Amino acid sequence: MARLLATTGVGPAVEQVAERVRADFVRWAAFDKTPRVASHSAVGVIELMPTSDGHRYGFKYVNGHPGNPARGLQTVTAFGALADVDSGYPVLLAEMTLLTAVRTAATSAVAARALARPGSTRHAMIGAGSQGEFQAWGMRTALGITDLAVFDPDPAAVAKLVAHLEPAGFTVAVASSAREAVAGADVVTTCTADKSRALVVPSGAVAPGTHLNAIGGDCPGKTELPVDLVTASSVFVEYEPQTRIEGEIQALPADSPVTELWQVLGGAHPGRRSAEEITLFDSVGFAIEDFSALCWLADAVRGTPWSTDLDLVADPADPKDLYGLLDAVRMPQGAGRG
Repeated sequence: MARLLATTGVGPAVEQVAERVRADFVRWAAFDKTPRVASHSAVGVIELMPTSDGHRYGFKYVNGHPGNPARGLQTVTAFGALADVDSGYPVLLAEMTLLTAVRTAATSAVAARALARPGSTRHAMIGAGSQGEFQAWGMRTALGITDLAVFDPDPAAVAKLVAHLEPAGFTVAVASSAREAVAGADVVTTCTADKSRALVVPSGAVAPGTHLNAIGGDCPGKTELPVDLVTASSVFVEYEPQTRIEGEIQALPADSPVTELWQVLGGAHPGRRSAEEITLFDSVGFAIEDFSALCWLADAVRGTPWSTDLDLVADPADPKDLYGLLDAVRMPQGAGRG
């Protein structure tokens, strides 16, 4: 995956996956949809995210453990698979830690292109962890923004982000607070990892007309924005039943108005309605986005050195004689017994 992205370029990969996501959201009705299956613990969450369009089936396994970096482990790891619906056979098994970062940036790009003000030129980011660089590329892909302000209480994380982005043509201003970072921003991305009801953007700090791209709140009990900012915004989500459980809107009444993004992309909803409107993409990640990314990957690696054939599925000469596979490897009767 790293070799593929290094060769393709992160920006082009985000753009290509964004187009897949947009196209699949437009055909929203074709997909099976269900909130992801989550197993929560005191320290994190493990989730399965399945979907199918009737031709291909896809799923992702992903964890989220905010305390992992203190143990030298990643907060998020993932892998996924695609299968052929007609046969049920798997056709792709893939790394999805890097791919999830690309698809999250791609989905942010799709939403920003649909919801941010035309002519947006400044991006503020709260959180400089593993998603940061990819989110910067997402806004560059969607809106052409290379002017970035960033705030993170971890100086090492900020230094890492600056070191990666400035050579790629970004201008990065390091802010001393979240309020300073969002001042004058057209787009604000929040991408923090703590599993808590955090307030990473102060009340009153976001100007009218801003597009908020909130990607850090992605499980029950984990949010990033003050409730008054959420209620002051026009809220757009991926799949409402899942976002009600996991997103910023989990803090709001169950009948609070939201719009699913596919409705904007398909023309059923206008999206942004004025230059002064605050739009909020309350993104928690949804299985269709992973499906889109896996389908992109399957095409991208076909016939390249970046994929390897795996002998993963039992394949007896007689499909009704599974037991016969043992004949070629069976030990002499009684062998191996002590």
